Amino acid sequence: MNLALWISAGLLAVVLLVGGATKLIVSKEKLAAHPAGGWTGDASVGFVRVLGAIELLGAVGLVLPAALDIAPVLVPVAAVGTVLLMVGAMITHLRRHESRSAVGNLVYLALAAFVAWGRFGPESFTG
Repeated sequence: MNLALWISAGLLAVVLLVGGATKLIVSKEKLAAHPAGGWTGDASVGFVRVLGAIELLGAVGLVLPAALDIAPVLVPVAAVGTVLLMVGAMITHLRRHESRSAVGNLVYLALAAFVAWGRFGPESFTG
């Protein structure tokens, strides 16, 4: 189970890292032109950038605290934050009738919920 939790956290970290870096680096116009990025046309540049920074912090929080053994309790906290982030993403995509993106967010939400459950519960780093 520990291996499955590490793999899940790693996959989520990669998704958040790529998504966050993209939101920070790519222009809002290019993001809005992407099929899953249409929502950025309705959001301010500042909001998109802040969301990208939050995603980068989530990616770091899912892996580094446990890997470095510095405050590993932050891993399930980051996973809960990712669950909340994915709920917001799903709501946004469903309101825009982008069901494919919402399904992807549901998969990420399930992975994050698994990591949160596993790291708060049976495979906790604290004992």
